[in-house]
Amino acid sequence: MLVKGIRALSVRAVRLSMRGLARGPHITRFFMYRRLAAFKQSTKTNTKILSISHSDRLCEVFGLDRQSMTEANYPAVSMLSLPYPDNSFDYVVSDQVLEHVEGDPQRAIDETLRVLRPGGLALHATCFINPIHEAPGDFWRFTPAALRLLCRGVSSIIECGGWGNPYVWVVVWLGLRFDGVPEAAWHPLHKLAVRNDPDWPIVTWVIARK
Repeated sequence: MLVKGIRALSVRAVRLSMRGLARGPHITRFFMYRRLAAFKQSTKTNTKILSISHSDRLCEVFGLDRQSMTEANYPAVSMLSLPYPDNSFDYVVSDQVLEHVEGDPQRAIDETLRVLRPGGLALHATCFINPIHEAPGDFWRFTPAALRLLCRGVSSIIECGGWGNPYVWVVVWLGLRFDGVPEAAWHPLHKLAVRNDPDWPIVTWVIARK
């Protein structure tokens, strides 16, 4: 009972402290989206983009135009067998999808590279340290090194990284995981959201050029 009371008071205090502040993505997306926005693309006429399983938000972070987007959403479309010809897209993007692939993740990555045009970019964001979250199933976890290995056949890796720290789980325990992080650098939640410990990657990502 005491613990519940402390948690409720802590949540109320944090939310009060954020009133009136501009906010960004929630804590397990904040740093990652900022980092990937540094690689923002300029969508040209006739650019073709494949967004896998509702990854349109990450496409926008990456500077990709929704108007040029084809959505390949599960279960109508499986990442393991994309119904598109070889060399069809300039960009392929998946956000928190790989861990849910009910099959060989190498095959999933290879499929995205198959439908990517030579010189095109694949952007895959997923997770490593994360609770089980079945949507509909949860099968895999990936370190940055694992993503680099899965993409070993590409011409170049533009970026391969991760973000996390052990203290994030206090925020999750409080029930604040999906509250937007204040943009104010002085705020404790902001400080926690940008703190990165390489030994504790919660989310991981790779940008690969075919």
